[in-house]
Amino acid sequence: MIDLRSDTITLPTGAMRKAIFEAEMGDDVYGEDPTVNSLQELAAEIMGKEASLLVPSGTMGNQVAILTHCKPGTEVIMEADSHIYYYEAAAASVFAGVQPRPLEGKRGSMPAELVEWAIRQDDIHLPPTSLICLENTHNRAGGTVVPIEDMRAVHEVAARHELPVHLDGARIFNASVASGVPVKDYTACVTSVQFCLSKGLGAPVGSILAGPADFIEEARRWRKRLGGGMRQAGVFAAAGIVALKTMVERLAEDHNNARLLAEGLSSLRGIDFNPEDVDTNIVIVKPTTMSVGQIGSELEKRGILTVVMEPDRIRFATNKEVNRRDIEKTIEVVKEILGE
Repeated sequence: MIDLRSDTITLPTGAMRKAIFEAEMGDDVYGEDPTVNSLQELAAEIMGKEASLLVPSGTMGNQVAILTHCKPGTEVIMEADSHIYYYEAAAASVFAGVQPRPLEGKRGSMPAELVEWAIRQDDIHLPPTSLICLENTHNRAGGTVVPIEDMRAVHEVAARHELPVHLDGARIFNASVASGVPVKDYTACVTSVQFCLSKGLGAPVGSILAGPADFIEEARRWRKRLGGGMRQAGVFAAAGIVALKTMVERLAEDHNNARLLAEGLSSLRGIDFNPEDVDTNIVIVKPTTMSVGQIGSELEKRGILTVVMEPDRIRFATNKEVNRRDIEKTIEVVKEILGE
């Protein structure tokens, strides 16, 4: 199979498996797992934050951040197609008791002036604004890189209103590799950041939440409340250390494969797509002569897995399990299915 559904399907490298086997472990709930502690120190340094916390998943990392930043009955500003709003099962409302305020962005980026307009005035009819959430790269916008200038502009608005900013940076390393902007420059624009070890970086499980030391201390309590307190978590933290030290630069290979795929698909008459829209490892195209369901089904019959994003859009996500030959084959198979 050629699996282009997501970069979450990546498997740990040989170096990760060796690190897992040799990991020194303790009870992380007591703060005694040396490998987890090493990972958290490394991650905090990379993110330019005081401290960090290992969590089982990106969704938990985002929700712990919202729970830590916000009070029930307040409102959180976020982009209308953001992962937090679209794919986290209304967790912010269920757990934190907050109301999302979705704003329509452009290629995943919310204009700073729109964000400022959305911040609530002091009025008993309105829920107070408690947090602004950003996403970079932006999944549903097609893996787009939100420009650092846009993030800085939102940060300035937040600072004027004394509001925290949280970044869903599940694929922040993709943004950095694609743009050449250091990760610390992106994270300097936010109060807290969540990023995934288990997507393009290839670790088998885990995400990191980073921010100020007092924020992370409170976040640790929320992680425990949500059942995320882990014991000998060094068994997978070890893979996370290897991922951060060895897997970041290779993301450029995924980006190159995505561009190759984008150029190949855009040349087909049955596809409406501009390859210039591809920034990183996600390619979302709109078929014009067949339904996405038909195309997805035919691709699967031929051993290629994808994701139907919308009634008219289908997603391909390159990852380390897919090579250039797989991309070339995918282009040829799509061409055959479309009868071109």
